[in-house]
Amino acid sequence: MSDEIAENGTANGDVPEIELIIKASTIDGRRKGACLFCQEYFMDLYLLAELKTISLKVTTVDMQKPPPDFRTNFEATHPPILIDNGLAILENEKIERHIMKSVPGGHNLFVQDKEVASLIENLYSKLKLVLVRKDEQKSAALRAHLGRIDALLERRGTRFLTGDTMCCFDCELMPRLQHIRVAGKYFVDFEIPTSFRALWRYMYHMYQLDAFTQSCPADQDIINHYKLQQALKMKKHEELETPTFTTSIPIDVNDLNNTE
Repeated sequence: MSDEIAENGTANGDVPEIELIIKASTIDGRRKGACLFCQEYFMDLYLLAELKTISLKVTTVDMQKPPPDFRTNFEATHPPILIDNGLAILENEKIERHIMKSVPGGHNLFVQDKEVASLIENLYSKLKLVLVRKDEQKSAALRAHLGRIDALLERRGTRFLTGDTMCCFDCELMPRLQHIRVAGKYFVDFEIPTSFRALWRYMYHMYQLDAFTQSCPADQDIINHYKLQQALKMKKHEELETPTFTTSIPIDVNDLNNTE
């Protein structure tokens, strides 16, 4: 259909193969795009493929020029789209429910934690307000929200949001944190304060994981995602740039490890 960018797990018939169709880059139409839900489900399924409960195939589709077979099969539907044994699941909530209830091992990713759920659900809307309004009041609200996440991580002392193993909430939060880092810095010079040590420790651990690095879009694709929303065009030299991925930590890693 389009470009296959990742395959994880064995395809020998012992485990079911799950295909995830995600949006391609709006710059080159081939590499991973900056769709948050696409990355979230990519991470969920990658973790299951690492556990060898499934085999995962990830395919990108250029939604600016979708191939004929995609239009035939899915009409105007936008990715993410999950295909399990010939069954296509098209809506985000249904994809989430299918991973939880029907994909082998998926139920283990979905833990109940009302505090975490309520803490991360409105984070992304605050980023969008910052990018639209571009004023300090909105930036302060985003900073305060990140501070509450930092405080939760500090209080719990766990590697991830709900414990020392990843769950669905981590797959939801980390892509949003990456967009905040990259787009926030580019458009309004917003930076996550270095004083949020527990949050930076969390991000450091996430940056070590294949589930994140294999699913993460390039900085340029995150930036272009928001340029398109603001009807801005990429400069030619930006389109030709070699993709970069911001995964550095602005504070000493050894210092972070010593605080665990």
